[in-house]
Amino acid sequence: MLDYHTKMKWILFFDGDCGFCSKSVQRVARFDKHLRISFAPLQGKLAKQEGFEKYASKENGSMVLWRESDGKTFMYSDSLIELARAIGGGWRIFAVARFIPKFLRDAVYRWVAKNRHHFSNKSTACAMPSPELLKRLRE
Repeated sequence: MLDYHTKMKWILFFDGDCGFCSKSVQRVARFDKHLRISFAPLQGKLAKQEGFEKYASKENGSMVLWRESDGKTFMYSDSLIELARAIGGGWRIFAVARFIPKFLRDAVYRWVAKNRHHFSNKSTACAMPSPELLKRLRE
């Protein structure tokens, strides 16, 4: 079992063209008090280098959580469960979602991913990330 209280690091790859996704990254950064998670757009160099850019599709996009220490990749609902564990604290309670059958939780995840552009603010302007978040963004 991995010790999540060590200096383990994760990279959260997200759809940089999606307002819902960008807002979600801002929330994760705010809750990640131990600064374990850095962020990279699926349209960026690092995502291309690691082969994750294909998950940015408008129809079925997905965030990807990548644990740097062992290269393990988490997709769909597993990425949310692992993200809660990585953030730690009270968020670890969401790890109980592992007991929900994967096909059900992934179906919900895919529905949200497919409709994510409808959940975001329709503004044409993007919110600028905070200076703290900018330090955690990777290309």
